[in-house]
Amino acid sequence: MLLKVTYDHDIMFDGLYKEIQKNKILFYVKSYFRQIIPLIIYQKSLKSKLSNLRNYDISHVRDRVSYYNKLNSIAPINDDAVLLNQMHKLKGAKAYYFDTFEITRFFSQDLKANLLFKDVIHIPDVPTLQKSRPIYGNNENAVILKLDKKRHFLFITDNKKFADKKNMLIGRGVIEQPHRIRFMELYFKDSMCDLGQINKVNGNAEWIKPKISLQTHLDFKFILSLEGNDVATNLKWVMSSNSIAVMPRPKYETWFMEGRLIGGYHFIELKDDYSDLHEKLNYYINHPDEAEKIIANAHQYIKQFSNSYQEELISLLVAQKYFYYTGQMDSVCSSMNNPVQE
Repeated sequence: MLLKVTYDHDIMFDGLYKEIQKNKILFYVKSYFRQIIPLIIYQKSLKSKLSNLRNYDISHVRDRVSYYNKLNSIAPINDDAVLLNQMHKLKGAKAYYFDTFEITRFFSQDLKANLLFKDVIHIPDVPTLQKSRPIYGNNENAVILKLDKKRHFLFITDNKKFADKKNMLIGRGVIEQPHRIRFMELYFKDSMCDLGQINKVNGNAEWIKPKISLQTHLDFKFILSLEGNDVATNLKWVMSSNSIAVMPRPKYETWFMEGRLIGGYHFIELKDDYSDLHEKLNYYINHPDEAEKIIANAHQYIKQFSNSYQEELISLLVAQKYFYYTGQMDSVCSSMNNPVQE
């Protein structure tokens, strides 16, 4: 059986996860192609794109814009801010630049932004565009954009029923962070778990196992989804499968709004010390109807990210709100229903 994978909502592949991970050509071709189109064409189309708001659930769009961008008073950027037309000079994190440019190309390139690329687990002192942020605390300055989406936003269609899967937890990953090491110390040899470390440096040599395909993960009812440097990369495709993500309550969030996920409703929630793993796995093995409800709820949650046009609209409104509240735009879209307006 071939596994159907939806990547970034508009590109379809058939095959295994490792094949998708290797396919970077199309992403970079599209990204470089955007660079050669005169920016004035993008900027003239912004008003038209924002007017498409009337075609969507305005309350949903308003809610998500407010979630990603919590700024509500003017808060100027600092000297580290980068002109939009100079972003290409930033070193490293090319995928982050391409994803940012995909949205900022619609705005004047004389605008500036404070940017934090890669994994971010702190709240900056000034309004900043970034991929991830802590869920708890006053995270207003951390404005989320949909970045590194080629790696993170991967959804699948799983044709194997939950009832037909193994009554075990599967987990493969890089084991370097203390919380991941702790889980392996507790459960690597556990009969209810099939765990493995894929990194050969750091971690524990006794835990090393070969990588396995995404398809093989789907033979198991439960899939481990521990946070890494920030969020758990696999959480999106796990929640789109007919298996269940098993993890503690998340501490960091991205465009996926991990802070809105509910334990026992969207995923199986573990205590932070992992001590209740057996209890939770056995409960859902013995209560398959409740497990199926979690899977259905997870699938419903995923649906809100499925429309690429709406995703672009929300991204544009998040950026527009950022430029307004950093004092760089005199006004925002004048629509009475504009979600930027508080």
